[in-house]
Amino acid sequence: MRLLRSTDLALRLLMRLAVAGGASPTTREVAGDMDVPYTHAAKVVAELQHMGLVDARRGRGGGLTLTAKGRTASVGALVRTFEGDGDVVDCEGATPCPLNSACRLRGALRRAQEAFFAALDPLTVADMVAEPTGPLLLGISRGPGAE
Repeated sequence: MRLLRSTDLALRLLMRLAVAGGASPTTREVAGDMDVPYTHAAKVVAELQHMGLVDARRGRGGGLTLTAKGRTASVGALVRTFEGDGDVVDCEGATPCPLNSACRLRGALRRAQEAFFAALDPLTVADMVAEPTGPLLLGISRGPGAE
């Protein structure tokens, strides 16, 4: 299973904000730090803001901050939200699978997908940036030309 780019970016963005301290980087700065298009980062920030995990303020003194809810958010719940409810394989697509009515693989893959999410459920954003990850992430997040 491979995570969607938006899921990966959401997790990395939350981790970045969790180690930001008093700083409030802008969406553009975070996009640059992570080497992703600004438009993609802006969509992810909007979704995280809608979920109540990130505060985004415009203008002078604005930027992104992680909310208390964002710090304690379950990684499993976050991944479920960004990945959606879809199956690992598309059995009913444009060309439906001929085994669809009697297939045991689809159920097994669904159980494996749920086990994947369940393994992430107890992990929080704060857990992801605990030692030694947080200090390393902070150093990486400063980007080129940072002091």
